Amino acid sequence: MKRAILFVMSVFLISLLFAFCQQAPRDYMQETKAEKDARMQWWRDAKFGMFIHWGLYAVPAGEYQGEKIQGIGEWIQAKANIPREEYAKFADQFNPTQFNADAWAALAKEAGIKYMVITSKHHDGFALFDSKVSDYDVVDATPYGKDLLAQLKTACDAHGISFNTYYSILDWHHPAQYVDPEAKNPRAGHGKNKIYPERKQEYLEYMKTQLKEIISNYDVGVLWFDGEWQDWWTKEDGIELYNWLRNIKPSLIINNRVGAARGGMSGFDKEEGHAGDFGTPEQEIPDTGIPGTDWESCMTMNDTWGYKYFDDNWKSTKVLLHNLIDIVSKGGNYLLNIGPKADGTIPDESIIRLQEMGAWLAVNGDAIYGTTASPFEKPEWGRYTQKPGKLFAHIFDWPENNKLDIPLDSKDIKRVYLLSAPDVDIRFRAISDETVVLLPDNAPDEIASVIVIEHTGQL
Repeated sequence: MKRAILFVMSVFLISLLFAFCQQAPRDYMQETKAEKDARMQWWRDAKFGMFIHWGLYAVPAGEYQGEKIQGIGEWIQAKANIPREEYAKFADQFNPTQFNADAWAALAKEAGIKYMVITSKHHDGFALFDSKVSDYDVVDATPYGKDLLAQLKTACDAHGISFNTYYSILDWHHPAQYVDPEAKNPRAGHGKNKIYPERKQEYLEYMKTQLKEIISNYDVGVLWFDGEWQDWWTKEDGIELYNWLRNIKPSLIINNRVGAARGGMSGFDKEEGHAGDFGTPEQEIPDTGIPGTDWESCMTMNDTWGYKYFDDNWKSTKVLLHNLIDIVSKGGNYLLNIGPKADGTIPDESIIRLQEMGAWLAVNGDAIYGTTASPFEKPEWGRYTQKPGKLFAHIFDWPENNKLDIPLDSKDIKRVYLLSAPDVDIRFRAISDETVVLLPDNAPDEIASVIVIEHTGQL
């Protein structure tokens, strides 16, 4: 009898121990390189993403009380010092009846976009989804009354675009946070936003609930954080949130701004214990890339992220494509922003540029997607990217003598051809331990012509 009781108790204790081990949260800061490589591979291969800044700030569109407000459009609440209660009234005017989720996703696909990141909640605290812990969202607070993220998620799935979301840790609407009244321009500067210490846990629970809603309802692959620069958000807060999210969805990819990285690349060093999977240089392309680190340059098409009706400083398609090629040649991803209008339409200037980029990628995408950084220093005429057995020469400036010097031994080269004309071989010849490619008389593409060098060597 005693043996039977001991056996039952042993089985019970082992079951409890097994259950505890199964439920114990994992420290994902200790993830192995192989595990991270497998998790990050789709993102590394994608190269080109669409950033979307959309929210109540699209209603004033850069103007408040008849005055054109300086600065980026999504910061108008801060830049114009609009009281919280007054800013919230823009929700009554946010009615994007012209929004067509399928058209947005179709445009992204046409542009060669592989993944999308949209502002689920920006610094103003307004959510583009149906949150159960807040009425300050598009479903409960606007005449539109429909979940925007749900529609866009469905459309992205239909068009093969990875759907992902941005989320701001900073929240100008939540009562747990406030603005330092001693600041000369209190809402306009970094570091002026505070939190009532006794209400911090309340906000953390609110934030976690919304983040769990996003993961559960929209199955995002990337969570892109921002607004982490306040002095009340600590490195430890970032690590805890990172692990909490990865325990909900282990495959999730999270940017460095979850971890008090103070934006961009600063503080992004695992040896210093900062959380995050990739760095986020903003409005810049690192001169030599960031070797050994996953990174993504997020950049605007004009000067603002959120829609601002009088910002006409648009970059050309040539600049945008050269940015993409430059970033990819240095081992990074390009997250290019659009700022839709309050009615749900995308500015024509953005549409045209995206379509033109897509036309180039439809021909030359093999030299972008799934490639890795250039094995050589940056040449004067353009950039390199590579895949196993292929070197891609992106020629921005067609050589006047129609000759391209390639730092490869010609004995290792199998064939050379234009990516736009793969059936026609291009002649090449050896010069010492390098190779000269004899180009056609004219560049086939005025923005960037791609030469493919198939080889057997190790670069």
